[in-house]
Amino acid sequence: MSTEEDKLDDIHSDCGASEPYALQVTDDSMEPEFSNNCIVIIDPVGQCYHGQFVFVEYEGVRWFRKYEEKNGNKYLSPLNPTYPDILLDNSFDVIGIVIQKNENRKIKHYN
Repeated sequence: MSTEEDKLDDIHSDCGASEPYALQVTDDSMEPEFSNNCIVIIDPVGQCYHGQFVFVEYEGVRWFRKYEEKNGNKYLSPLNPTYPDILLDNSFDVIGIVIQKNENRKIKHYN
């Protein structure tokens, strides 16, 4: 039997899990498009497409990167060239895609 506390711990079980939410960027790996400390709005969808900015869990780590498909492979790519691409050679979970950013009171929408 499930308790109310169990339900609150599982973000994918309640209707709130399908609602967009805000996160703050905490590093410079996605600069210049997403600066450190900017706010992004995440749509918690279950899939992503080439070119989208995504939050993904891969091998126990959560990443904010650009999802890309190149030469039959899937990658998480930073925009800052000082960080490496991450080859997705195992299964991964899409936490959500970026649909909006708010930086210095300026809003930009993404598809």
